[in-house]
Amino acid sequence: MTFVVTDNCIRCKYMDCVEVCPVDCFYEGGNMLVIHPDECIDCGVCVPECPAEAIFPDTDTAATSDWLLLNHKYAQIWPNITSKRTPPDDADAMNGVPDKLSMFDASPGEGD
Repeated sequence: MTFVVTDNCIRCKYMDCVEVCPVDCFYEGGNMLVIHPDECIDCGVCVPECPAEAIFPDTDTAATSDWLLLNHKYAQIWPNITSKRTPPDDADAMNGVPDKLSMFDASPGEGD
């Protein structure tokens, strides 16, 4: 099992999850984070830390069906992030907006 970042992270990118991850398995894109499924140790400490409630176990197939593939793909090309930074200015307004995949930015983030 691994944990998966899903679409509500898009344009929220709060990064609270990064602070608690014991294995630094988060990677940063232009407007969201992903978890590297081969590095995640399934501890789940990131889940309650996510204000956007965008992280789910991969066993929750209703929430993660296509997101596991996206997390795996982009974790291999985006930079690793290990410390929290300021979220986007519109993060609170974007939290909970449905169907944000059309807003996905595949460019790499800043990383650490």
